[in-house]
Amino acid sequence: MAYTLKFIKCPICKKKTLWKGNPYRPFCSRECKLADLYHWLYEEYRIKLKEEELEEEVHPEKEEEDEGV
Repeated sequence: MAYTLKFIKCPICKKKTLWKGNPYRPFCSRECKLADLYHWLYEEYRIKLKEEELEEEVHPEKEEEDEGV
């Protein structure tokens, strides 16, 4: 049985790397994995929220007050 090697592109350096047997996937190396972690820790990556979700996060006590009335 012939296996097809699956290559992926590292999201940090864009280098092609193998998926199978790669302990750092989806990254190509430990350095790229740590670089990604750095971006998250220093809030360089953001997850967009809808305005309604943001309002719920900022004012959760408002919902509790409405329920008690």
